[in-house]
Amino acid sequence: MFYWLTAFSDGGDVFNLFRYITFRAGAAFVTALVFGFVFGRPLIDLLRRKQKKGQPIREDGPQTHFVKAGTPTMGGLLILSALVVSTLLWARLDNPYVWIVLLVTLAFGLIGFADDYAKVTKQNTKGVSGKVRFGAGLAIAALASFAAASFHPAELTNQLALPFFKDALINLGILFVPFGMIVIVGAANAVNLTDGLDGLAIMPVMIAAGTLGVISYVVGNYNFTEYLGVHFVPGTGELLIFAAALFGGGLGFLWYNAPPAAVFMGDTGSLALGGALGAIAVCTKHEIVLAIVGGLFVVEALSVIIQVLYFKRTGRRVFLMAPIHHHFEKKGWAEPQIVIRFWIISLILALAGLATLKVR
Repeated sequence: MFYWLTAFSDGGDVFNLFRYITFRAGAAFVTALVFGFVFGRPLIDLLRRKQKKGQPIREDGPQTHFVKAGTPTMGGLLILSALVVSTLLWARLDNPYVWIVLLVTLAFGLIGFADDYAKVTKQNTKGVSGKVRFGAGLAIAALASFAAASFHPAELTNQLALPFFKDALINLGILFVPFGMIVIVGAANAVNLTDGLDGLAIMPVMIAAGTLGVISYVVGNYNFTEYLGVHFVPGTGELLIFAAALFGGGLGFLWYNAPPAAVFMGDTGSLALGGALGAIAVCTKHEIVLAIVGGLFVVEALSVIIQVLYFKRTGRRVFLMAPIHHHFEKKGWAEPQIVIRFWIISLILALAGLATLKVR
């Protein structure tokens, strides 16, 4: 919204600042962060009053989790509110990629909200049917992937870009949309599975968002793409503003989600943020790099898949409990120890993802 103030600029005044993506990204970060600090406590108090018993705790989970009974969920509403307000204020609203990512985020957030609402009102951990959540997610991802492909440059439409190789593309043709669906839905559900300990999911999401924001800025700048040998996708630079807003909103939420958590993100936040990461990757043609940057989420999801498949075949378990962060809890690791070590792993993977921009 503020970008339109550049219409009053003669090139040498304060309004000229709004032309710069980096300035607006910084402003988006600060706006979302302040929003989180200002509205965090009132929202938590409201959720506590409305939910009374808070998020139901899994009976088969680690015993240490029962002390968290009564903690409200749906804290993702704080992140999404900060993210939406900040993005609408500071991003160019004539940019299609901004709207694709923003709408994917809100749509997955709506799915998560319905699931959280069902869990809280029924006081069980089942929520909305998995088939319904998965089907709705696929529909949203299909529309987003098709829209992204339609706005990509002709030479990149339906192409899969390979990291580490200059100008390497694989033409997926009609399979691009199903591939994009897998990326977006997979990212949403992987983040959802990771959200099991206080502060565990939000920091890796912020790290991944910051990394993808840098990638978006680079990919949307012709000079950078020429120098680095990556594919130029005009317009994606604006996604840096969305990523900065997500980082700021996430940091504001972490203030209240740090151990011991005053509020849980819930599916409202985890599905939305995961969907956002997947949508950014599809828009910027960095779907494979997302698997590196979000490697922690991949491992969490794989641990569940391996556990389920192995148990069905043998009746035995590979892990003491899945997702894998619960395995370490069962082994006696303290919750903060698991969380901080997983943060470190996320940071290392993010640096590896950024390295793909240069290693060609």
